[in-house]
Parts: sequence; structure tokens; C-alpha cells
Amino acid sequence: MSNGLKKGLTSYGDSGFSLFLRKAFIKGAGYTDDALDRPIVGIANTGSAYNPCHGNAPQLIEAVKRGVMLAGGLPMDFPTISIHESFSSPTSMYLRNLMSIDTEEMIRAQPMDAVVLIGGCDKTVPAQLMGAASANVPAIQLVTGSMLTGSHRSERVGACTDCRRFWAKYRAEEIDDGEISSVNNQLVASVGTCSVMGTASTMACVAEALGMTVPGGASPPAVTADRIRVAERTGATAVAMVKSKLTPDRIMTAKAFENALRVLLAIGGSTNGVIHLTAVAGRLGIDLSLARLDELGRDTPVLVDLKPSGQHYMEDFHHAGGMHTLLRELKPLLHLDTLTVTGRTLGEEMEAAGEGFAQDVVRPRSNPIFPQGGIAVLQGNLAPGGAIIKQSAAHPKLMEHEGRAVVFENLEDLAKRIDDDKLDVTAEDILVLKNIGPLGAPGMPEAGYLPIPKKLARAGVKDMVRISDGRMSGTAAGTIVLHVTPESAIGGPLAYVKNGDRIKLSVKDRSIALLVSDAELAARAKANPVTPPRASRGYHKLFLQTVTQADKGVDFDFLRGQTPKSGA
Repeated sequence: MSNGLKKGLTSYGDSGFSLFLRKAFIKGAGYTDDALDRPIVGIANTGSAYNPCHGNAPQLIEAVKRGVMLAGGLPMDFPTISIHESFSSPTSMYLRNLMSIDTEEMIRAQPMDAVVLIGGCDKTVPAQLMGAASANVPAIQLVTGSMLTGSHRSERVGACTDCRRFWAKYRAEEIDDGEISSVNNQLVASVGTCSVMGTASTMACVAEALGMTVPGGASPPAVTADRIRVAERTGATAVAMVKSKLTPDRIMTAKAFENALRVLLAIGGSTNGVIHLTAVAGRLGIDLSLARLDELGRDTPVLVDLKPSGQHYMEDFHHAGGMHTLLRELKPLLHLDTLTVTGRTLGEEMEAAGEGFAQDVVRPRSNPIFPQGGIAVLQGNLAPGGAIIKQSAAHPKLMEHEGRAVVFENLEDLAKRIDDDKLDVTAEDILVLKNIGPLGAPGMPEAGYLPIPKKLARAGVKDMVRISDGRMSGTAAGTIVLHVTPESAIGGPLAYVKNGDRIKLSVKDRSIALLVSDAELAARAKANPVTPPRASRGYHKLFLQTVTQADKGVDFDFLRGQTPKSGA
């Protein structure tokens, strides 16, 4: 197999001419034969003016290049799609699979012996890991790092848990236009990803748990020297991976995914992490079941005291030792023999990290934030394929609750009626939103965090049970049932819930039940059959024809990898 500049030659029917032509053009950029004879490390550049989470990408690329060259390699950065949650319509999740295809095909198309993947904002890291898993070239993840926190009237604030908290106050008319405008200037104090345990921070932590980042790579904030040093180490490590031919399938094994799930549960991580890990594993032919997730959650407590499950921010987690500190606490629960990008095992890297020190961000297992994992799996006649709830961020009194359904058919219906003072709703009711699943919206937007109806918010209501087939941001908190499967847009039971139906939630029993008989549900389905949405052209058509449900990772069905051999 060819390496370096000879890899993946363009086909002209004459391989000698193909290499001659390639070298002629690259020499036009000033490269020498000596440079071109070295191992090539590609650097996926996802910098974009539309993506402030990746605002430090130029500095990271410079540092990665330095690391590559110090280790004897030739760095070559190249652009791919960059997606940001707040700047992607209809949702960044809709574009995650497209970014993964872009990443995979650019790795395949261009000559590189290894690749550094620079990602950060919510869907970029999973997209890159999915693409890398499919391409199976030595790959290493470099996250952009979290933003710094700001200050509003002497109160420390950060995106985006505090975004939601202050907006809820504004909706409840507890603060005025002037204050909401003032806090808007302070919530995002620098470039970088959300400063709480949202999806970006979650994916950074689970990428390190998978073994796909350099040890200690998850937690340094974006604008720190620590982050730049991580970038330099990443470049040097990529060159070493060329020599050892350390490919993603050797690192991201079934055992590594169990380690990642343990970490997801222990950090009080984003519910989106479940979908993303399922999709990455699927690219390698590995099945992650909701049943196994729930089983792991029974004896994996939440240990990281970060918003929205706790009180601290990512920079505090970094100062407390980051993932090294957490992994030490989880050590008895982990597979220590899994490989990392360094070529050493997780256990060896934990030993190399040295002893811990006094801190108050990562709790000991004897004194957890929450006694079980942050995410619980629910099943019942409303969600035959499963649903999830972030139990560590839910209201304790609402986790065992029965109430009347107040139903919204879609996002337009929600926007039209949620703040209408005539809406028939009380604090004891259960808000139900349909048609925001993978096909329904499309792209499964983070609209599962339904707002509290304004008339209830003004009355002081802070939380209600809310149910949908969509997602919510990892920065959000509340008693919110998500990822109801199968979704309503393909005729799942959620499609047939009516106003006034009784619904019973029991997190203790892991149950979500629509208190309607099977016969009545069948009659409703027969009377109002559901036609799944379709599109006539383009990416929209591809998405609707091939996207899977939440329990399969919302990936395209044709991108799933082959099942690995036993023991992989």
C-alpha cells in the first residue's frame, strides 16, 4: 500500500505521470522534495466565521503543524464543512451526517498517512469520529476547548445553561429588556464551546474516554496555553500513529465504547451523547443498546459537579485535573486494557498521570452528585423502542408523575399556542410535542426542551414533565423525556396521543406509559394513518430516505460498518 504523496493517486492510466503531475502542482506552493518525502498528516480545518466555537482554529492549526514538523512529518491542512448549533437551519443534527461524509471522503481522496480532526461545537466531533471510523486511517481528535465564563452583576455566568435560566426569567417577566440585553453580552466571554457539560463538553470527554484524544485533551479551555500545548502534542502523536499504523478500529472497540458510556453517565453528560456514540459505534459495526446503557447507569453515579447537573463550569473541571481525576474515580468500572492514540492503554495512561490532589469538582464515588448515571432509559407503550431522560437534571418530585396530556402537533403549533393565555394547561399537566424526530422536523432539533407556558411561568412554575421524539441541548435541565422511538412521523404511538389522555412517568420503574388501551390506539392509527415525509431532491431527499431512528444513532443506514470479529 502506498504512503505519503503516492497515496491515492488520481487515475490517468499512468501512475508515474499521476505522481509527476501531483508533485509539479504541490511544488508550486513552494514544497521541496525533502518535505514531500515525509509522512503526511492531514489537518481537518473547521474554522468558520459562522462558528465562534471554532474561533481558535487558526492557533490550533499552527500548533498542530509545529508538533507534526517537530516529529518529522509534513502537515497539510484542508477545509471541511463546519457546523454550529445556533447557525444551522433547520438544525446542526440535520447536517451532522453530511459533515461525516465530507470528512470521510476528504480523508480518502487526499494523500495523508494520518489525520488530525479539529472539532468542537456539538455535532462536529461526532461527525469527525464517524467519518474517521469509516475511512479507518490513523486519526486523532483535537477539540477546540471550552469558552471562559463571564460575569453579570457579580454573578458568574456561562453558555448555555445560564442562557436558558435567564431567558426563563425573562419569559416569566422577572427581569426586563435592559437586563436580558446586558446578560446577553456576558454569557459567551470568549471563543470556544459551551462552558457547561453540554454536548460539546460531553463529546470532548467521551472522545478522551474512547482513547481518541491525547490524555488530558478534553478539558483545557480554548484560549489557554494548555490548549495550544495539547494541539502541539496532538500533531506529534499523529506522526507516531503513522509509524504504528494505529487505526480507529483498533482504538474504538466495544470495550472502549463501554468506557465512553461510563464517562457519559458519570459526567451528567448530554443526552445527545447517546445518539452520537451509537452512530460512531455503528460505523464500526458495533451495536450500543439502550438496555446496556441503562444497566451501566445503575452502578455509575454522577461524579462531576458541573451545570446543568451541578454548579461548576468546564474551566473548573480542568483546574481540578480534568479527565485524569474522573478516570481515577471510575477506575474499578473501566476496561483498562483499551488502546489510546498514544499506543499505550488507558490503564497505562492513568498510571502515568500520577496521583490526584484535593479538589471539589469531581466527587468520590462515596459522595456522588447523583447516585445513578445521569441518563435513564424508559420504555412502555408510548416508546416501544425506548426513550431517555436526564434524571440528574430533572425535578425529583416530577420523576414519578401522572398527568393530563397537553398536545402540540408540531413546532408551528407549539409556537402558535404555548404562550396563549387561553391555553388549557396547569402545572400538573404533561406537555407533549410531536413530529420533531429524525424525519419529522427534519433532523431531530433540540426543541424537546419545551418552554413553560408563559402564564405558568409568570405564576412561578419552573419545571413540568415534557415529552417528545426530539432532542434537547446538553445545557438544558428539567423533567424532559426525549428520543421517543419510533417517532410520530413514521406512525409511532406518540402520533396518536390526544389532548386529555393520561400519561404516567416512572423513572424508578423506567417506564413511560400512555394510559390508553391497545385497542383504542389501534383504532386511532386506523382512522388517521401516518404518511412519512418525503422530499423530491437533494440532501433533503437522501436524509429522509435513509436516516435511522434515535436508537440507531440517526445515521444514514448505508453508512453502517461491518460487524467486527469477536474480540475486537
